Parts: sequence; structure tokens; C-alpha cells
Amino acid sequence: MLAIVCPGQGSQTPGFLSPWLELPAVAGQLAALSEVAGIDLIAHGTTSDADTIKDTAVAQPLIVAAGLVAASALLDAPLDAPLDSLAVVVAGHSVGEITAAALAGTLSHEDAMRFVRERATTMAAAAAATPTGMSAVVGGDPEEVLAAIAAAGLTPANMNSKGQTVAAGTLEQLAELAANPPAKARVIPLAVAGAFHTQHMAPAVSALQALRPSLTAHNPSVPLLSNFDGAVVASGEDALSSLIAQVSRPVRWDLCMDTMTAMGVTGLIELAPAGTLTGLAKRGMSGVATVAVKTPDDLASAKELLAAQTAMREEGMQ
Repeated sequence: MLAIVCPGQGSQTPGFLSPWLELPAVAGQLAALSEVAGIDLIAHGTTSDADTIKDTAVAQPLIVAAGLVAASALLDAPLDAPLDSLAVVVAGHSVGEITAAALAGTLSHEDAMRFVRERATTMAAAAAATPTGMSAVVGGDPEEVLAAIAAAGLTPANMNSKGQTVAAGTLEQLAELAANPPAKARVIPLAVAGAFHTQHMAPAVSALQALRPSLTAHNPSVPLLSNFDGAVVASGEDALSSLIAQVSRPVRWDLCMDTMTAMGVTGLIELAPAGTLTGLAKRGMSGVATVAVKTPDDLASAKELLAAQTAMREEGMQ
């Protein structure tokens, strides 16, 4: 089985969409997505500087749009093309779960962009209310890491793998953790604007609940994993509930990888802006072939992996 995964906030870099605009369909796709998002995704993906695209209100729509465009190019299909003919499981990290939901057919690309627009603006507002942030804790004994995070009054907002946990909270709490790191661990500040996936984001959850009645959720056409527990979501409504609640509760990407391994995933493609999740997979999913689709130059390798996985499935069915 093949996994198609979608990265989260912090994966964007200045100009990363420039090579994608060389593909014939991309400019039109980004223009349409920009209209729904209410921001100029082409400008932000090509000429905006690092500080501009770090802004949560910009970063989140930009990342979702990039994933949708990359998937369209990978599959040689429109933005809303179904994946039900493929033996794939889809998952996304944090805001990437919105991209994954769109790929699974749970949300149309228009509803996905409406959702991420509201998510981004309300999370940005929540982050501005109190100076907060996030730091990655790399290495160390997992129990000692969690104990140190708790001692500083922080939340383990992202549990990415056995060797990487992201702590979130106020800047003072993060400074306390940095001054008293767990043994054999490094504390690395992240370039994000707030304590995402914590109680600091509660106002954004309320805003998304208010948006919910205007969205249409369909049952996923392929297995879609939840960031909450790594499990396959049962319905479109459950997927939407997960997306809303995810804003203020931890992301368990470690459990998503465990589920993919249990499902027999042997290949993994990470959509643009790629690199982070393939890195985690190389360390946490032994023997899995990976392709990070960073630019259109990576599409050939991704299509080869997709074709190989399809051939393996067909041989297994004979």
C-alpha cells in the first residue's frame, strides 16, 4: 500500500512555488484557490519573504494550496479528482490534514480553502492575544522529555516520533524548558507564530464550529487518518470533527506512522512543500520507500513509486 502525506506549517520556504508555475495548469489552479483563500497565493509562493510567509494567515492556505496543486500534477488530474481507484492511505500533519481530507474527497477544494482561511485567520488572532510559540525537543528519553515539558508548564503539542516531540506554550515557559532541557536532548525553537494545538487556540475552535454548517463533508473515498489517534476516520462528519478539534489538541503523527505501518504501507509520497514527513518516515517506518515532492523535478520519481505500488497490488490480487 502507498501513503500520500501532506506536511504542516513551517514546511514553507520563500519562492518554493516558483518551479511549479512552469507547469501549464498551475497558474490557473492557484488563481482559483487564491480567490477562495482571499490572498495572493502566487505572490506569496514566489516573491514574498520568509517573514511574510511565516504569518499563520498566509502560511496555512499556502501549504494547503501547494499540496493540492502537487497532487493534481502527480495524478495528472483536476484538483478534485478522486483517489478511490488507487490503493492509498492519506494523512496530513496539522494543517496538512486539511489537504489530506480534500484528497480523500471529504472536502471539495473550495471548502478546504474556506476552512483553512478561517482556521488560519482565527489561529493568527489567537496567537496574537498572548506571546506564545513552539520548540522541538529532539532526542532524550521519551518519558523524561514529557516530564520536562510538563515541569515547564508546556503542552506536548506534536508527538512526531519517538525522538521528536514539539512543546508549546508561552515564551516564558519555552525559555524555562530551554534552560532546563531533558538529558541528552536538544531544544530547538520553531519558526511559528503561536502555541498551536493547545488550549491557547480555543477561540479558533469556536470559529470553525460556527463555519461548520456551511461546509459539506463526504465520506472519505480512501482511508484517511486522524491526527488525534492515528486511526482511520469512519465518516466525513467524523473527519470534519477531527479537523476542528485538532486545532487545540496535540497532533499524534507518531500514531499515524504506526497505523500506516500496520496497514502494510511500503511506499510514501510527501506532497509539496515536502521534506519533513519523509524524514520522519525514514526514521520511524523502517524499509519504506519515500519520495519528497519538493519541485516538479520530483514528480517522475513519485510517479514511478505510485506505479510500482499499483503493480504490487495487482500482483497480490491475482
